[in-house]
Amino acid sequence: MGISRVTELLIPTSQRLSAQELHDSLDLGAGDVGRKRSAFLIMLVLSGVIAITGVLADSTATVIGAMIIAPLATPILGIGLGIVVGQLRLVLTSLAWVMIGLAIVVFIGAISARFVADPTTLAVNSQVTGRTSPGLLDLAAALATGTAGAFAIARRDLSAVLPGVAIAISLVPPLAVVGVCAGVGAWDSALGALWLFLSNVVALIIASSIVLTIAGYAKDPASLPTAKRRRAYTVVGVAAAVVIIPLALNTAVSVAIASWGLTIRDTTQTWIGDGTDVRMTGLSWVGVNATVDLVSDDGQIPSTDELTDALETLPEFVSVDLRVQNEALYPVR
Repeated sequence: MGISRVTELLIPTSQRLSAQELHDSLDLGAGDVGRKRSAFLIMLVLSGVIAITGVLADSTATVIGAMIIAPLATPILGIGLGIVVGQLRLVLTSLAWVMIGLAIVVFIGAISARFVADPTTLAVNSQVTGRTSPGLLDLAAALATGTAGAFAIARRDLSAVLPGVAIAISLVPPLAVVGVCAGVGAWDSALGALWLFLSNVVALIIASSIVLTIAGYAKDPASLPTAKRRRAYTVVGVAAAVVIIPLALNTAVSVAIASWGLTIRDTTQTWIGDGTDVRMTGLSWVGVNATVDLVSDDGQIPSTDELTDALETLPEFVSVDLRVQNEALYPVR
């Protein structure tokens, strides 16, 4: 099956939007500019407020509502189209609107957090913790979602799936988390959420560039020669590497911590044994320092020498503390 047959199968000519139609729908700087930009800003502010409210209230349903109406996918897909057809103006204009959207949502989130957020609750807020430690799985999901979004925007018969794509790509909620965490000074969490947003943006640009190239928009008469578009592809490739490398490292660290945590749990349970009144109630991490929570009827625990010896299999830089009744700390290694 030739490439043209594949293209026709994926994006039938009868359902394919023309280059002009696609350009009009994605370019906020062409056509009825006032209407497009006002609609973008109104929906952006509303989706930002809804997402921030959902994050502060730890409400998944509310956050999903913000995803559905989020308009940020439009300029991001515009960047992908600009790369494919070689229009630097479209790339820069769309990028500027992405940055404006980022600034607006983060600003609203930071201001709201200053007056409403309780910093002590953010550490256990599922809307925050689920968006502050992105990994390669998040990037893979974003690439798949971006591909679906690009197909949906290029085919007339797939427009009905766009709300589902908007929910899956999750552009505004990470920015809401950035603003909320920045507002209370939780900069590590804010940076993690910002990295999730950037990885989603890069994944959407990569996926849309591939799909729109397959759809034949790169061969449109208005497109620039391939040599000039190659520079844009190079820039996207570098940006992808910049995003992927930290995500890969974070994934490796997460896998390692999960493995160490399992070792600590199993070893601690063996050390406690069945004939004592000591019970393990939890395990938490701060960096590479693990804290095992224990409960004892009399507040005492057995000697930790045997446990220390058993934990020698862990790397030297991993430390383990026992916390009894949420008060007394016993360093183990």
